[in-house]
Order: sequence, then C-alpha cells, then structure tokens
Amino acid sequence: MTLVLTNDDGIDAPGIRALQAALPGQPTAIVAPDRPLSGCSHQLNRGGAIALDRRHEREHAIAGTPADCTRVAVSYLYPEATWVLSGINAGGNLGADMYVSGTVAAVREATLLRVPGIAISHYIHNRRPIDWAVATRLARHVLAKLMAHPLPPGQFWNVNLPHLQADDAVPALVECPPCTQPLPTEFKIEDNQFYYSGKYSDRRRDPGADVDVCLSGNISLCKIRLW
Repeated sequence: MTLVLTNDDGIDAPGIRALQAALPGQPTAIVAPDRPLSGCSHQLNRGGAIALDRRHEREHAIAGTPADCTRVAVSYLYPEATWVLSGINAGGNLGADMYVSGTVAAVREATLLRVPGIAISHYIHNRRPIDWAVATRLARHVLAKLMAHPLPPGQFWNVNLPHLQADDAVPALVECPPCTQPLPTEFKIEDNQFYYSGKYSDRRRDPGADVDVCLSGNISLCKIRLW
C-alpha cells in the first residue's frame, strides 16, 4: 500500500507534514507542487515539460499543479498508489470553494484515475494561526474512519476541520452535503480598483450543510460524486 500525499500550498507548507504525521507507520510518498498554487482549481499542464525534483527518498517537488501532481504520481512515480490524500490546506474548502480549490482538484483527478482520495482543509477563524498539532490530531481521527471504508469508484471525500484550541475535545464528524450558497461577493471600489470585501466567516450557509457544520465547530465530511 502506498499513500500519495499532495496539496496546493506547496511541498514546503506545514500542512502536508501535518497530514503525514496523521499517518504514523503508513507508507507515504509526497508528490506536491514546488510552489504555492492556492486557488488554481483543476488546471493541468497542456503539453509542456513538467520538471520533477526529487527532494528526498519518496518526496518529489513537481513544477505543475496539484492535478498534475496526481497524474505524475499515479501514472509514473507510484503506479501502485492505493490512496491520494490532499492537504492539510491552510484555509477552508467548503461548498463553492470546491470549484476553485487545487486541494480538492488533486483528489478529483485521482478519482477520475480510479484511485480513492480524501481532501482535507482547515478553516481559519479571524486569521488566527493554525495549531498544526491539533490539525494532525483531527486528521488522524478522520482518516481512521474514512479509510476503513473506501467509497465506490467515482466518489471522494472533501473534509473540513474547524479551528479549535489545543485543549478542545475532538468534535463530531458530521456527514453532510456541500453548501449551495455563493462565496461572499461584497466589494468596494478605490481609485478605479475592484476589491472583494466580504468576510468569509459571514458567508451565507444552508442549514446542516458543510459551511454550517464546520463554522459551528464540527468536522464536515462531504461525499462528492462524479458519476
């Protein structure tokens, strides 16, 4: 069994190490972008060369997008991959975020390649720093549950962790649908420049959907179906 870890924050981001720490004793391989690419969605290299930089044993920095990383990992570096796990993203990927998220796109690409996957993101409340030890603890709890029962082909999990303190109890794991509401679209104009001004934590939410669940302090588990 080989677990491929990737992200869209780049191979040097702390979240991918927190994800690796959530899998003690598991055979992991890191195949991640060589730079931050947050919000790149499902972009793919369209025919040019993709540089592969072997950083360490079973660790490669890829000059491509998160979806490229999945393709390179599954088709070339680790064709025996049994899972693709993406994250832990610094910031939520809830509801409408899934369509712009590179974190989620890496797992969506894995699903298309018939490899099971889980995307994990961490909501940030009021720009407070993430306690990555807490994130690891929560991710370990999630992965133990979800990896024990893989989804059928064509489906993957999109998981969002709430922003907790170190001494908080493990929150509930809530399976829920993705929120259908748009991202905040409030804006301001200054010197002929357009700025979004909406506050992420004040975004509209469907009751019981992932935005509502995660921002209320629980772990949202969304089963995403492609076919």
